[in-house]
Amino acid sequence: METNILLDSGTNELEVLEFKVGSNYYGINVAKIREILPYTGATPIPNSHPCIEGIFMPRDTMITSVSLSKALSMDVPTKDGDMMIITNFNQLNVGFHVNEVLGIHRVSWESIITPDATLNNKDQGVATGIIKFDDKLIVVLDFEKIVSDISPETGLKLSDIKQFESRGKNAKPILIAEDSPLLSKLIQESIQKSGYTNVTMAKNGKEAWDILNGYEEKGILDESCSLIITDIEMPVMDGHRLTKLVKSSDTFKHIPLIIFSSLVNDEMRAKGISLGADAQLSKPEIGDLVGVIDSLIDKRIED
Repeated sequence: METNILLDSGTNELEVLEFKVGSNYYGINVAKIREILPYTGATPIPNSHPCIEGIFMPRDTMITSVSLSKALSMDVPTKDGDMMIITNFNQLNVGFHVNEVLGIHRVSWESIITPDATLNNKDQGVATGIIKFDDKLIVVLDFEKIVSDISPETGLKLSDIKQFESRGKNAKPILIAEDSPLLSKLIQESIQKSGYTNVTMAKNGKEAWDILNGYEEKGILDESCSLIITDIEMPVMDGHRLTKLVKSSDTFKHIPLIIFSSLVNDEMRAKGISLGADAQLSKPEIGDLVGVIDSLIDKRIED
């Protein structure tokens, strides 16, 4: 199945691939997908995580195969017609073994229902959103969390922050839009450990946009926000839409904006550039993020 459906930048829409594991319906953002292949099995790796089926090499690229059934604590047997969804995010190529691929839907982030605490209690849930489509519910999965639960070092490289921990405090205010409670906490703590103690968190692009407009209405914009950091994938309003609103506004466009997302690849980087983002980094690069923050804030002071 081709997955190269193109979306205009900053429209607050996404393409979701619908698939099944067992009798349940799930979804993944098409932007994460490299290709979809028939399932052919994998070469087992001794002493690997129970969710890892092994490795395989389509087109001379080694891919780790993950059993999504096991990752979701299900026991679904392999059958004829199973599929492999090959993904690319956080600078990783990972294949997810699923039972059936059903199709692609274009939806607005506003139509995706955010799971409440009963589904994502204590940051343990792997549902990032729920889509009601016809007479069924499609659960959009947090594939980054699934992979980081299997291999924690694939997430934020928090050790990269240690080099900044001895620095002095910096009161320059930073606004961060990130929907994942766990990542939100980790990013905030990392930024603060690097010296930037004045951090405001928003759960999505809409909340960040409302905060910016609130600062402007009170006449305190420049002293309240020196820099914006945004994820791309977020319910209600995504990071590309937020970037477009900020950088097309005479009021806000002078504020440096960094896209910090697992989805930063060549295609997404081109979109971010077209929207006016000042910098873009992949989520493992938390140490590089601090360096870019330093550079953009210093440049703004000089200007």
